[in-house]
Amino acid sequence: MPAPTSPKKKSLMPTGPLRRKLRAAGHHLHAIVQVGKEGVTDAVVRQLNQALYDHELVKVKIGTESPEDRFEAAERLALESEAQLAQILGRTALVYKKHPEKPRFEPGPARAQEPPARPARGAKKPSRRA
Repeated sequence: MPAPTSPKKKSLMPTGPLRRKLRAAGHHLHAIVQVGKEGVTDAVVRQLNQALYDHELVKVKIGTESPEDRFEAAERLALESEAQLAQILGRTALVYKKHPEKPRFEPGPARAQEPPARPARGAKKPSRRA
């Protein structure tokens, strides 16, 4: 398969149910990390790493005054923070990194247990009378 020519297609994580789930969850988020006129700096990467540890899914706003192209900046952020790009929409990038202990979007060691079975819908509840 030939390499994608579009920078947008090259930088995104593989398509699939996880990416769709991340995009849906990221729709309601606000950008909590911003790339300014100095571009992607060590301080921005540190801020993104902390935000990814706290939230696992983060929106990053890439300012118009940034010296890097929005695709280059998003790809560099993902590379330096060892995360994945779920979406680039305009000047906003959605960055995802699986939490090491408590993943919310992917099953992990913390979610190995299955939730208790729920009664079927419409089933009668046991009476409270003894």
